[in-house]
Amino acid sequence: MKTDILFISDLHLSLEKPDITRRFLSFLQHRAGRARALYILGDLFDAWIGDDDNTPPNKTIKTALKALSDAGTRVFLLQGNRDFLLGSRFAEQTGVTLLEEYSVIDLNGHPTLLTHGDLLCTDDLPYQAFRIKSHSVEWQRNVLSKPLWLRLLAARWYRLRSYFHKRNKPLEIMDVNLQTVAEVLQKHRCRTLIHGHTHRPATHDFTVDGLPALRIVLADWNKDSGECLCWNGRAFQRERLA
Repeated sequence: MKTDILFISDLHLSLEKPDITRRFLSFLQHRAGRARALYILGDLFDAWIGDDDNTPPNKTIKTALKALSDAGTRVFLLQGNRDFLLGSRFAEQTGVTLLEEYSVIDLNGHPTLLTHGDLLCTDDLPYQAFRIKSHSVEWQRNVLSKPLWLRLLAARWYRLRSYFHKRNKPLEIMDVNLQTVAEVLQKHRCRTLIHGHTHRPATHDFTVDGLPALRIVLADWNKDSGECLCWNGRAFQRERLA
């Protein structure tokens, strides 16, 4: 009987990163296939420009996710800052369930809050302003109305711009704001938070309202290795994926 629940984030899959794609496909076929559920907490893709984009490796990824969900592993996906245009068509094609930007799940009686992590970086004011704009219905409708080739060019430009912007930002601005972390845990009545986005994998013990709390930051994947977080019904354990 499948019992494990797995969590991953920040794979940033793209044509330019074949090693990560191969590792992810192997993960879906083997490790994830033995799990009860898989939660993908954002930035599965380095850039997602619409559910009509089947350029490599997108179609292969869709097929593999569908095979996993058809085999009995429930797959949940929470959009990140790079793939927030993932929509209902993608969900239908893959069998995944799209989650809200803050989602609470129950792990053996422990309410656990899931999010990508970008909403927690409230010190990065320019990004938060862009996020509000880019998540509006009007902005997304305008982008998705453009021809596919134009969206592909725009995605390349966006990745390049993002790279140079990050180089000029202080590191602390790109990390979570601890007060924001405490506030969202209070709001959602949770004491465990799992997120990615920051590419700073760690497990943080702290307190909220005088009670113990836990913040688990998922690891990003690179060409040499990947990682998943496993809940085995009793505890969390990180698993390295070579």
